[in-house]
Amino acid sequence: MTRIAIITGSTRPGRINHQVAQWVLEQTADRTDAEFEIVDIADFNLPVLDEAYPAAYQNYQNDHTKAFSAKIAEFDGYIFIVAEYNHSISGALKNALDYLNVEFNNKAAGFVSYGSKGGVRAVEHLRGIASELQLAHVRNQVMFSIFSDVENFNTFKPTEQSAAALAPMLDQLILWTRAMEFARSEALVTAG
Repeated sequence: MTRIAIITGSTRPGRINHQVAQWVLEQTADRTDAEFEIVDIADFNLPVLDEAYPAAYQNYQNDHTKAFSAKIAEFDGYIFIVAEYNHSISGALKNALDYLNVEFNNKAAGFVSYGSKGGVRAVEHLRGIASELQLAHVRNQVMFSIFSDVENFNTFKPTEQSAAALAPMLDQLILWTRAMEFARSEALVTAG
């Protein structure tokens, strides 16, 4: 079964990021084309990058990196829950992504973002990072406004219009994830 991680993109106290991730998970409950699981980067307590070797070598020295690597490697695709901080992704998400490389290669990613402009600027930055990680990122994106989809700036309550963008993104992500599963198997045959 295709496995998709819903990766939180913030560790800030009081964050709505986990609420958005939980909502996405709830929306996937009736899908039979993949299994979905929340991966909360806060659970890994990743300090500012503290590995001596580049991530592509996978020569991890720290237990927190080894645990994070093992968890991310379990999945075939990813949904990033992207909060916009200063027109970009959060430092916590960038730091978490900098820890790894190979674990993401030749897999697919989709984005659910939020911010004053729906988080679009943050996702544009994340698309560049995803490309470097060899993540095939889908075009369809889910965007939530902190003004209309977040009540009192602390409770996630998506409008019907904003929420409707999730299903098309998921459909595209599952298709691309399966295509990348085939690509990974072909790469193994070629390399072996």
